[in-house]
Amino acid sequence: MTLDRFRSVADRVIDPFVSGADRIGLTPNAISWLALVLAVGAALSFALAGERTLLYAPAAVVVLASGACDVLDGALARHQGSSSRAGDFLDHVLDRYADLAIVAGLAVGIGRLDLGFAAITGVVFTSYLGTQAQAVGLNRAYGGALGRADRLALAAVVGLIAATDVSLAGHSPIAWLLVIFALAGHATAIQRFIVAYRDLREN
Repeated sequence: MTLDRFRSVADRVIDPFVSGADRIGLTPNAISWLALVLAVGAALSFALAGERTLLYAPAAVVVLASGACDVLDGALARHQGSSSRAGDFLDHVLDRYADLAIVAGLAVGIGRLDLGFAAITGVVFTSYLGTQAQAVGLNRAYGGALGRADRLALAAVVGLIAATDVSLAGHSPIAWLLVIFALAGHATAIQRFIVAYRDLREN
């Protein structure tokens, strides 16, 4: 959860964009949908890359744009005073679809559906344990080894590396990225489960 610690810094950086989005009449929900559209676009580029490694570069840029929108929608909601449980719910649902699209695109692009499955289940359980803790009366769990902001940043950086057509120990950087998503995702899910279960037992 390295990058989530700098959320307040990111909020200050995007202040001009928040004001601009407000002036042209954008809503937080519209930006949440835009983030999903960008994520799907990046996923398609990842999936089509294969031997055309140069496609990883635009995919990486679009992933970053999607992540920026993910910061912008919440900041805009606070700026407009329009934060709501409905908006928060929509944002989290669209984030999950975006996550699944990106990981699936990465896996399809290198033909490693096994790694894709392991990574997707790690991502899904990380998010599930975070919201399930809230559902049983605890605070929403955000702790763990790899948060959403970290995943998007890694996808962008590794995408740029993959565009150079390098390999690491005989494997694509994308394959290693999926391994990281799988291991860190499941480790984070287990950590959140242990913390939430302990808190429930103590209360």
